[in-house]
Amino acid sequence: MEFKDKVVLITGASSGMGRSAALAFARQGAKLVLGARREAEGEALVDQIRAEGGNAVFARTDVTREADVEALVQLALSHHGRLDVAYNNAGTEGRSAEFAEQDNDNFDLVMNTNVRGVFSAMKHELRAMLQTGGGAIVNNASMGSEIGFPNFALYIASKHAVMGLTRTAALEYAQRGIRVNAVNPGLIDTSMQDRVWGGDVQARTGFTEETPAGRSGSADEVTEAVLFLASPRASFITGVGLLIDGGYVAR
Repeated sequence: MEFKDKVVLITGASSGMGRSAALAFARQGAKLVLGARREAEGEALVDQIRAEGGNAVFARTDVTREADVEALVQLALSHHGRLDVAYNNAGTEGRSAEFAEQDNDNFDLVMNTNVRGVFSAMKHELRAMLQTGGGAIVNNASMGSEIGFPNFALYIASKHAVMGLTRTAALEYAQRGIRVNAVNPGLIDTSMQDRVWGGDVQARTGFTEETPAGRSGSADEVTEAVLFLASPRASFITGVGLLIDGGYVAR
């Protein structure tokens, strides 16, 4: 019960890595404040957490709208009077295309979700945490924050930006009790990965074979890293992007 009575906010909580983290935090005693665009899935997750004896509330949240993100933080404060941990997980891969074929619509989709969404969330989370003496923020970046990848220039650029936001905030708030880190997942079995490969089994298999671990990861494996970075066990860690990629970047 490492997070007993800690108030934990998660964006993109309705599926994949966000959902996995929500269940794990709840099972360790946290009070969950969950946001996502998909309302039915979000409410179903709350019902599951409560059925297991946990504490959770949900609000439909589109991270491209700052007002939604601010309202989610305020929901944490109105329900619990504080915010201890935030996991900014919401993101999109956008559409794949060669660099010269990318368009402004895709640019806006990816940047507004992955960069503006994280920026807006962090801004309001930091303000809330300062009111009660500190906390921990974990952003979901990607191993793409450290490499390039064909046909996903905008996604890659957005994740480099997330690491820039993470490192800068870490420096600014380190002496005020707030740690800011990121997880950088590689190939993880989620619906996003299914969309990226678009049913191309051969391409996905080839990517897996290039991963030194020889397999893809699970959302729960990413969650273990999130819980560690959010916990007192990581008390001297800030400004880090923790790779969870089966060794792909180290090749």
